[in-house]
Amino acid sequence: MTGETRRGLMLFAAIAVGVVGLTGVFATYATPLPLERAMAREVALDAALGTPAAADPQAALAALAPRLDDSAPALAGPPAGLADRVARERLAMRARFSEQAASIAAQIRLLIIVITAMAAVFVVAMVGSRARS
Repeated sequence: MTGETRRGLMLFAAIAVGVVGLTGVFATYATPLPLERAMAREVALDAALGTPAAADPQAALAALAPRLDDSAPALAGPPAGLADRVARERLAMRARFSEQAASIAAQIRLLIIVITAMAAVFVVAMVGSRARS
């Protein structure tokens, strides 16, 4: 095997390994999404606690519905028990986002494992075919 061929194979192997690294980098963009969504929902739930002081509490709560997303139905009802409903929904919301975070983490780990294995097989196949020539 010539020096130029060896350099080419090493460069090829480095690129294949780099693809795995880039996959990991791109995966980091998905990982914090449940935490970011949970923090935004916490802010919306805090805002919901202030709606009983509004002139029209039901309208104020309805205006928060887009920010509350799937938490909005749990808060519907008279202003009297809103604090308890918000407390219950906080716990439920945290559990939902915790499950989402665990699911995303597992999917990212699987993605990185599969791409790493594919890159390794590809490098071995290419180096093996070059060694036979």
